[in-house]
Amino acid sequence: MNDETFLERHGTLLVLFLCVLIPLVLFGLLADEVADKHPFWFDQPIMAVLHARSTPLFDSIMLGASIAGSTYGLLPFNLAIFGFCVWRRKMHAATFWVLATGGALLLNLLAKEFFQRTRPSFWQSIAPENSFSFPSGHAMCSMATAAALVVLFRRSQWRAHVTAIAVLFVLMVGMSRPYLGVHFPSDILAGWTAALAWVVGLALSGAHARRWREGRLVG
Repeated sequence: MNDETFLERHGTLLVLFLCVLIPLVLFGLLADEVADKHPFWFDQPIMAVLHARSTPLFDSIMLGASIAGSTYGLLPFNLAIFGFCVWRRKMHAATFWVLATGGALLLNLLAKEFFQRTRPSFWQSIAPENSFSFPSGHAMCSMATAAALVVLFRRSQWRAHVTAIAVLFVLMVGMSRPYLGVHFPSDILAGWTAALAWVVGLALSGAHARRWREGRLVG
């Protein structure tokens, strides 16, 4: 086994541990508490702090972030990236993009129906929602899109810029939902962890399959 293969393998194991296994464990812990209908000690205090700092300016910013992380904001972007991949004849990338973003959306819908967690009602929201709360669809879909974009740009000279923008986008969307009073922070954390594990797991599976086809795996 040469040095490059050794480093690649250990790098893959590190990514698997940090971006798949740990998020899956965190999601499992959150899901177990939600299934047992146990409240999280940090949910209400965080929401109270965010609500106490509400202003008309922050309302506008958070509403904008929430819309950007919604289907109306993400769908055109996701279709544009898919179309670009097809136009460039990058069919592996196009398939990965559809599975990453579309799969996250489907998993979120299934999880919401399974857990059926009621949304918070600490105050009257300026952007009310009436669907189930856990995990947050905005958090899960924005994380899936951001993580998939980082994967696609991982070898590009723009990877640092793309990663920085992706992180900022995910944080803004995630913060907007508790600020607006329509999600618990635990909903956001669950959406982030589930999406990260899903997208990185897909990326690692695809890389593993390509190495197998190219005969680069060692028994």
